[in-house]
Amino acid sequence: MYAIPFIIVAVVLLVLIFIMGYVKASPDTAIIISGLRKKPKVLIGKAGIKIPFLERKDTLNLQLIPIDVKTSSAVPTADYININVDATVNVKISDNPERLQLAAQNFLNKNPDYIGRVAREVLEGNVREIVGQMALEAMVSDRQEFARLVKENAEPDLAAMGLDIVSFNVQNFVDGNGVIENLGVDNIVKIQKNAAISRAESEKEISKAQAAAKREANEAEVNAEADIARKQNDLAIQKAELKRESDIKKAEADAAYQIQAEEQRKTVEITTANANIAKQEKEILLKQKEAEVAEQALNAQIKKKAEADKFAKQQAADAALYERQREAEAQKFETEKEAEAMKAQAEAKKYSMEQEAEGIRTRGLAEAEAIRAKAIAEAEGIEKKAEAMQKMGEAAVLEMYFKALPEVVKNAALPLANVDSITMYGDGNSARLMQDVMGTVVQVTDGLKASTGVDLSAVLSGFLGGKIAAPSAGAKGSSTASKSSDDTSSDDYSEV
Repeated sequence: MYAIPFIIVAVVLLVLIFIMGYVKASPDTAIIISGLRKKPKVLIGKAGIKIPFLERKDTLNLQLIPIDVKTSSAVPTADYININVDATVNVKISDNPERLQLAAQNFLNKNPDYIGRVAREVLEGNVREIVGQMALEAMVSDRQEFARLVKENAEPDLAAMGLDIVSFNVQNFVDGNGVIENLGVDNIVKIQKNAAISRAESEKEISKAQAAAKREANEAEVNAEADIARKQNDLAIQKAELKRESDIKKAEADAAYQIQAEEQRKTVEITTANANIAKQEKEILLKQKEAEVAEQALNAQIKKKAEADKFAKQQAADAALYERQREAEAQKFETEKEAEAMKAQAEAKKYSMEQEAEGIRTRGLAEAEAIRAKAIAEAEGIEKKAEAMQKMGEAAVLEMYFKALPEVVKNAALPLANVDSITMYGDGNSARLMQDVMGTVVQVTDGLKASTGVDLSAVLSGFLGGKIAAPSAGAKGSSTASKSSDDTSSDDYSEV
């Protein structure tokens, strides 16, 4: 009796669990049931059971996520041209079980805008990387290759997040310097050039065809006229032949022999004339050929001579130019060497003059120093001598006087040494001669007194206490008077 209610309760519980835990995933949504299982259960486009309170249900949107990938700033290409790239990319969360697990870890319950922002950053970085590896012309000319490289480069990064790249399309390449536009202009110019070349080739072929057709038409016309002329000539010949046969038969009828002879003569003359004409024509052709050969030889000779003269003049000009260059280089080298020599001489002369000036300055300083020392020594000697004389007083003056007196007397009597003999008359002439010498000495001392104010007689008188009397002018006068009186004596004389 208790077993039946228990079964009913269990059935009810199972029905409630089924009703409350029943989940159904659409094809564009992945439902992830986690909780009791080690590995979460993933439902895509099918139904499943989630145990209430013990398991949880999360969803991942598997729809396409369109992303507009634009480089935020200019990116330099492999040929260093800054460009901006605008691309449209479609990504979605991968339905691969392993990548779906990664997507569940990264984007569970996230809205598509968040997923798009994350994927945009990754894609923009990969776009920048591929732009730096390719040249601008290669990217512009092969956008599919650029998209393929970006896709291959970005797929591992997005796969690590659980995302797949469904499509990658490049919308535009933009550069701020007009390089892409110039590349288009270059291609347009090339296409126009190729078109112009093709047009010119076609026109040339048309002209060739027209010329060939015209030539063929001319040839046909000439051939037709030639055929007409030949037929007319044949007709004339036939007519002449018929006439000749008629004439021959008529001549044979009238005078067969004479007509036959005349006909033979005529035939000979015609043959001769034709032969002469043919000969003249051959000679004219031969002369024309000879003239052409001579003209060609003359042209060749003149041309060769002109080329030889030109080559000789060119060689002479080259030689003269080379000689002038060599002379200019030699003159330049000599000038440089002379300048260097003059510079060296100037520097040597400058150094010599500096040394000489230094020597002169040193010698001048030495001489000035010597003169200064000598002057100081002489000044010191004079000062010492003055001090000594000041100390010695009148004794020093007397000493100087008696030292100088013999020299004065000697110099006063010196003129007498040049006289061979002196004859004096009267008594005492020798004494008068000595008086004259002493009078000369007195005149010296008087001159010293007049010039310096030093009275040697007064000095001596003061020193000796008036014991020595200075010679007076009266004595000198008496001497002179006695000399005069003696000179009057004419009887006595003495010879010295």
